[in-house]
Amino acid sequence: MTDLSKKPIPLLQVDDLRVSLPTARGWAQALRGVSLNMERGQTVGLIGESGSGKSLTALALMGLLPERARVSGSIQLLGQELVGLPEPQLCQLRGARMAMIFQEPMTALNPLHPIWKQIAEPLCLHHHMSASDAKARALQLLERVQLPRAHERLEAYPHELSGGQRQRVMISIALACSPDLLIADEPTTALDVTVQKEVLALIKQLVREDGMGLLLISHDLGLMQDQVDRVMVMYGGAVVESASTTELFAHRAHPYTRGLFAARPRLGLARGTRLITIPGSVPELMDFPQGCAFADRCPLAVDDCRRSTPQAEIIQSIPTFDEPHVVTCPRWRLT
Repeated sequence: MTDLSKKPIPLLQVDDLRVSLPTARGWAQALRGVSLNMERGQTVGLIGESGSGKSLTALALMGLLPERARVSGSIQLLGQELVGLPEPQLCQLRGARMAMIFQEPMTALNPLHPIWKQIAEPLCLHHHMSASDAKARALQLLERVQLPRAHERLEAYPHELSGGQRQRVMISIALACSPDLLIADEPTTALDVTVQKEVLALIKQLVREDGMGLLLISHDLGLMQDQVDRVMVMYGGAVVESASTTELFAHRAHPYTRGLFAARPRLGLARGTRLITIPGSVPELMDFPQGCAFADRCPLAVDDCRRSTPQAEIIQSIPTFDEPHVVTCPRWRLT
């Protein structure tokens, strides 16, 4: 008899993930207690300024951190603990059960090999396909991501393709072994607006068809609104606010989240109107305040904000999502 009280194992469960990196001034805490949950078919977005910890979170999930990095906490993929997993076992997971689309395909692709070989590599490694079978599968994948004249481009090298075409090749590589988790780190960087829309629509379609989980990393609020179910706002290596996309866009709570939204360019502004900006910049890792990392840039900060680490507070439960709207700022009600 089936035990209906048992919940299914989450696709991805991250608890109190902390990463420290060596610097000339000592060890710097780059990720400070990141936690997230994701089920199959869910899409989650990480957003924040450069240096907020988004890409480092992705690298930690993939086990691609610098060699001397110190990692604590827990990362579980379908119940399997990844923190502390030996490199040979991580290699068996990368490409097969979790895959990543990197920011810049020109640097991620190998310039010395034709694209079919780069798509075929995970197929040969994880599915033990022959070269001929893997090449045939590479063609199917290129056609699936709608690469024009895919058959003619099997033997092409990365420099012979446009930015959008290279990004489609990267997506093909990531999807080759039908992973459970897909991480897309700024997948439309350096692409023009039309190609951006095509690539994002393609990723969304493929995720929906395959039922995988998607972690989308970006600094583009508009992109998040269109592409993900839930948004997690990062600053200083920590998640400062988390909510369903609909809830976050309707009710921003954290001063940093409000600053990001206020800084968005808007249609209809008079010529010469200055855009609102968040004062200052993201501090160096070794220069974060002892308490809230955003304190030195926050209009609501008081001395206690610089001394005490803010605790997560639930604002409102979301009926359509198991996780509530959470903010890590005790002064969020003041605006």
